[in-house]
Amino acid sequence: MDPTLTSPQLTLIAILVGTLALLMTEWIRIDVTAVLVILALSATQVLDSRQALSGFSSSPALVAAAVFVLGEALFRTGLSDRMGANIGRLAGRGQSRTLIVLMLSTALLSAFTHHLTITAVMLPVTLKVCREQNISPSKLLIPMSLAASLGTTITIVGAPAFLLADGVLRQAGRAGLGIFSIAPIGLTLSAAGTLFMLLVGRFLLPERGGNTPANNHFRLDGYYTEVILLAGSPLLGKTVSEVEATEGREFKVVARVRNGRLKSRQLDDSPLQERDVLLVRTTPDQIAAIQKEPGIALHPVTRYGDQLPSGNGKADKATEQLVQAVIAPGSDLMGRTIGQVNFLEQYGVVVVSLWRRQGWLRTQLSRVRLREGDVLVMLGDEAAFRRVSADRSFLMMLPFEGVARLSHKAPLAGFIMVASILAVALNLLPIEIALLAGAAAVVLTGCLTPGQAYRAIDTRIYVFIAGAIPLGLAMETTGTSDWLAGRLQALVQSWGPHPILLSLFAVSALVTQLMSDAGTTALLAPVAVALARLLNAPPEPYVVAVAMAAVTSFLTPIGHHGNLLVYGPGRYRFRDFVLVGVPLTLIVAILVTWLTPILWPS
Repeated sequence: MDPTLTSPQLTLIAILVGTLALLMTEWIRIDVTAVLVILALSATQVLDSRQALSGFSSSPALVAAAVFVLGEALFRTGLSDRMGANIGRLAGRGQSRTLIVLMLSTALLSAFTHHLTITAVMLPVTLKVCREQNISPSKLLIPMSLAASLGTTITIVGAPAFLLADGVLRQAGRAGLGIFSIAPIGLTLSAAGTLFMLLVGRFLLPERGGNTPANNHFRLDGYYTEVILLAGSPLLGKTVSEVEATEGREFKVVARVRNGRLKSRQLDDSPLQERDVLLVRTTPDQIAAIQKEPGIALHPVTRYGDQLPSGNGKADKATEQLVQAVIAPGSDLMGRTIGQVNFLEQYGVVVVSLWRRQGWLRTQLSRVRLREGDVLVMLGDEAAFRRVSADRSFLMMLPFEGVARLSHKAPLAGFIMVASILAVALNLLPIEIALLAGAAAVVLTGCLTPGQAYRAIDTRIYVFIAGAIPLGLAMETTGTSDWLAGRLQALVQSWGPHPILLSLFAVSALVTQLMSDAGTTALLAPVAVALARLLNAPPEPYVVAVAMAAVTSFLTPIGHHGNLLVYGPGRYRFRDFVLVGVPLTLIVAILVTWLTPILWPS
């Protein structure tokens, strides 16, 4: 070992080696690794306790938490799904146009949230476009996934790597990165990636039939339920056709009940009135959302919910305790109507909805005669569900897989997101304050409940960032980053700035195949700062090159989790990602090493 290394430096290098081994092998979770890093730095006195814990209150960790909450608000209000559907319509016909629209729109969406989230949102949209246009999914899924990663380079909130890079620069006494400071690079990379896939990449991709994603087998569509219109409902005065055409309203009206009289939808399309009951065919998400929308409610809950012993009829609880059960073969319930069974008296539950494999229901739920295989969605408490479970008339009980989409809150969620970003872009507020304010706003305005907001935060990423920040601080305070930079300087001292940046990009690109983008940045960004100082150059190009390489290295499919999401549905093989990813990574490396010195000149 080099004798010039001090005891704290040797200790830190040992911690770094152990950290790297844990991250590469994934023997334990990355957040647990981060906690061990904090404990090791404090126990060995490389940092004092305050410095070791400083990552939890750091700007990158707070920004990451706020971005998760804001992204969840877009999802919960259905805004992200709506944007995805609009993208599908905009793509039109033809593979070339579809590829261009899909990649550019996915990249722009990824600018403000994690690429994995956007990949998950765009996966079903892309598969739907493929089916409608008879395009092999293998021709579009990799381009979509790559675009999601490229789009995160447009703003520093798109990926944890850039938040860490910003933190390292601030620790080095620099001003840090503005939210759009890397936008020229990100926009260029997104455009270049789209052009590459259009002219070259798509011909390197195979043409294979896709697999439908393995969704929950018990998450069915086409549930029948009854909806009642209350005073002040925005649906009053509209016709059924207008209601069905409302954006974000995912149900088909089968019939309407007014004053106890049933009318088929085909025979009546008069304006809707208060207390009208609609028999609708809809999705689980829409059922979960109905009780939280103004002026509309599930009719069975409104009529019978207050008679439940647990008071589950309250709107804020009604969709949180729903369970579905299947009518068993030979059940005593078969042939009887839901009203005749009297589920409330016999089991203590209210039947909220029904799913049937075949056939079209055209009457009220209470008059539906039960068949083998019917799936009933029931509202009740644990005692009631135990009674249902013990009855052999039912095969099995499963949670009701519905996520409420508060479509009426979608414009508000979008406004809050845009306002938060503008507050940062116009230097009205620091980034952490602006995004925390946005996160608080989506909760206070009802776009999310506090519980949903907390659950939206990926604690693994938050804790990992909190552990990576003091690791970078330790490299700076112990002089380890300067020592490593000195060794690198000895190797590249005769090189120009562009070859040095290209080499730094290459090292980071290789490391990120074994570690996360945040882990790679945490490890190499302090070294990049120290190297820039020795070369009398601004550190921004070197740190940004490291973060860019960590986020946009597509050498293998394991470097980015978004690629793993599309691996199965596209029926891809390992070599498919390599054939496209290696040349694209080379293009990205050249553009990054060319653009960063222009944006941050000496």
